[in-house]
Amino acid sequence: MATQLDTQPQLKLRPAARVMNLVRLGSLHASRLSFSRSLVRQMAREDWTVTTVRDELDEHGHGVMIYRLQTPHHSYHGVIFSQHLEPEHRSDRVIAEAWDVTFALVEGAVEDSLLAQMAANVPLQEAGRQHPRLLVLSRANKSLRNFDHFVEALASGQQPDPAWLTRVGYLYRTTAVYGNGKFGIADYARLQKNPDFNRPFSAQMFAVYLLRHFSIQQVEHLARSRSPAHAVGLAPQLQRYLGIGNSTGLGMAPFLINHPQLIQQWVCCRERALAWARGQLPTEASRLELMTLLRRAHQHFVETLTEDAEQTRRNAATVESIEAVIHWLEQTTAGPCLWDNLLDWADDHCSLEAQELINTLLIELYPDLIDAVEDELGCEEILELQPEMRAAALKQLIESKFAWALDYDPKNPDHQYWFWYRSVEKEEPRLGVRAEEPGAEKELPLAIGPRIHRTYQLLDAFLDRSPRGSVVEFLMAHPGQKECVRRIQTMGATPYGEIQANLWHRDMKPMHLLRTKLSFFGASRFDPKSDRWVRVTLFQGAPLFCELFSDHGTDKARLKALDDWSFPVEPDLKPS
Repeated sequence: MATQLDTQPQLKLRPAARVMNLVRLGSLHASRLSFSRSLVRQMAREDWTVTTVRDELDEHGHGVMIYRLQTPHHSYHGVIFSQHLEPEHRSDRVIAEAWDVTFALVEGAVEDSLLAQMAANVPLQEAGRQHPRLLVLSRANKSLRNFDHFVEALASGQQPDPAWLTRVGYLYRTTAVYGNGKFGIADYARLQKNPDFNRPFSAQMFAVYLLRHFSIQQVEHLARSRSPAHAVGLAPQLQRYLGIGNSTGLGMAPFLINHPQLIQQWVCCRERALAWARGQLPTEASRLELMTLLRRAHQHFVETLTEDAEQTRRNAATVESIEAVIHWLEQTTAGPCLWDNLLDWADDHCSLEAQELINTLLIELYPDLIDAVEDELGCEEILELQPEMRAAALKQLIESKFAWALDYDPKNPDHQYWFWYRSVEKEEPRLGVRAEEPGAEKELPLAIGPRIHRTYQLLDAFLDRSPRGSVVEFLMAHPGQKECVRRIQTMGATPYGEIQANLWHRDMKPMHLLRTKLSFFGASRFDPKSDRWVRVTLFQGAPLFCELFSDHGTDKARLKALDDWSFPVEPDLKPS
């Protein structure tokens, strides 16, 4: 489907060698095209409403909550089970077997029979027999220090200290949000023609957004239970500043490799949006707006805390770079080449994260046309084989589009340092050192670069024997190469193709893979806990359900104001 972006002449797309570099991808930030932002805009624009239809929490905050979501097209229900969890059972690992809350998003009504079936199975998560009307299945654990502080403060009639949310921006942290047919729930095909949740991961994002609403209601409920006479509700500014955490490990990495067309589509949409924004005529108003956004982002990163030394260094470099960018903009007038000059200057003077932050904020300046791209973030994933192609043309395609893969040296131990495998425990993806750890015989085929290199070597030898041979003849001689050839032919025809990294290389950082995907989800405040798992925050700063309802109006100015929540900063609760 063509958009107005496609009609813009001479879109200057960045080259794939630059964009698909794994380190740069690992420096991306959430943008207005991220799935969480896109969902909130859709909810506001279409006047989605959420109501509580069942509230059965006891004085300890345990029990069942059911919410009804009504869209212009369908109704859904979010069902949340809250239970007591012994401290020794609280774990963010995928192998955990119990959680503070488990929840699901259901298509249609929740009859008593379905609720009974869910009550017996949703708390078991992977171990349960899940119903096919469930669109999303998830679980979460409390951030205990924040949770207890919030309840105690509200029960005493006081507001919690906002600094607690600046340190850890949530009361609950999800450890998995399942969709797309996992464990017996509804398959993705069921959502492809659903006007509410046909964008990538939109149903999962809504379930997380609903958990945020529940976390507010639960702490207020507990405060009232503890002190009915003195308890107060959570201030709207703090409700807004509250997000939902997510704890993510290596399980996210295989998705990026196993869905190359989808990842390419996400990146391509973002790059087209950036190219269009970069091509707009800067004005004094847009220069000042960019500076306002930069100052807010600067404060956001000043307030972002992590115990990880590398991420601390990256955040500090981003802060320093933003200060330099603001100073540069203050000294520069809004001429026709302002955006090009800014980006060229940033390439020479700013950190990678700051360069990509500027790109993110440039996209923010031009919402009217750029937001149309959000309908193109999905794609049909079919890797097509072209057997009639000449083998020589396939070789040329590899040399032109996959030259990065030819840098692999099978004789260099550093080039095959890591191996990816799946553990016996819940089949969780893991990373091992090839020369030191067992399990290489069960390796997952995630290193696309070495696979393309092997195909190229075999192809080169084949052409020596059959210089006019075809791809089908090559595959008859080497049938094991069919999957790789199909992938090369399909992805070679796309603007951004593959992530350009050898995932076996000693210098490969799995955190870059995790951040790539999380940035498209809309995650912020990256807090690595090792080089293989990270905690992030989702929906921090996002508008509340009550702000999205139609009695507040749906005019363009109000919707634009609702959408302005990127890079949130600590609210000031002092009376003005």
